[in-house]
Amino acid sequence: MMTTGSSRKVALIAGITGQDGAYLARFLLGKGYVVHGTSRDAALARLDGLVALGIIDKVTLHSMSPADFQSVARVIEGVAPDEIYNLSGQSSVSLSFTQPAETLTGIALGTLNMLETLRRLRGRIRFYNAGSSECFGDTQSQGANEQTAFRPKSPYGIAKAAAISLVANYRESHGLFACSGILFNHESPLRPSRFVTRKITAAAANIGAGSGERLALGNLSIRRDWGLAPEYVEAMWSMLQQDEPDNFVVASGVAHSLEEFVATAFLKVGLDWRDHVDHDPSLVRSSEITYSLGDPTKVAQLLNWRSSVKFPEIVARMIRAEQERAGSSGAAL
Repeated sequence: MMTTGSSRKVALIAGITGQDGAYLARFLLGKGYVVHGTSRDAALARLDGLVALGIIDKVTLHSMSPADFQSVARVIEGVAPDEIYNLSGQSSVSLSFTQPAETLTGIALGTLNMLETLRRLRGRIRFYNAGSSECFGDTQSQGANEQTAFRPKSPYGIAKAAAISLVANYRESHGLFACSGILFNHESPLRPSRFVTRKITAAAANIGAGSGERLALGNLSIRRDWGLAPEYVEAMWSMLQQDEPDNFVVASGVAHSLEEFVATAFLKVGLDWRDHVDHDPSLVRSSEITYSLGDPTKVAQLLNWRSSVKFPEIVARMIRAEQERAGSSGAAL
């Protein structure tokens, strides 16, 4: 593998400015890695997560457009990493319905360009690809595992399913050490505000502080398998430390309803959510996944990884972070 003269491993994180990218960068730095990261325009990228974690001056940023093969090849060949973590691409399910072409191009073509670059480099670099539980669509209560068929219900899920298939094809056809982590929902205080979980915790904290606002939400009966992002990035790293590459479902194995999430968030600020939340039919998607649950048996057995921070504590950490931001005291991230 390609290492620097100091023998420190080098990692390249495509999409380092996102929630998972920032936590993964912190984790890898703690492991002694030299960490590089990419954004489409490094000069204009939002660096809030890296700043909040106190690591902005410890990583090297590069501009890279995943959909542009020359851009991808230039960065990868220039950095010469031991490991690449592909976390890039449009990450909002709802936005994928209004920007399907950009979603498909950024995720599927971006992944293909990275794989083609690695093929040309004769497989010297270990590659992690970020999959998504959205690939499965509705799982019902049976918990999806690595053998479960993909039935995506959004352009985002379709793009992620295509990327996972590409990774498997290049692994089998060209001998690349390429893995896909099929991660179920994972939250943190760094979750962007456009996501419903952050929308809920921000509103609960504000209302608890006396803002008087109301929170509008859609379908509260949907169920999701929620975990904590800092734990999930450890599973990403562990996949690339194995003797053989493979795909892994990363999940808590427990599903909770969105209503439970809302109730827990408001309970943390001493309020009854029913007094502050309105139902908005316009926020209900016809293609919504109603039940999403993962089966983490394989990741537990082969990687010795388990989700340890439970649902109430995840919500509590997000609420505390909102309160600490409001008080300008710095959130515990």
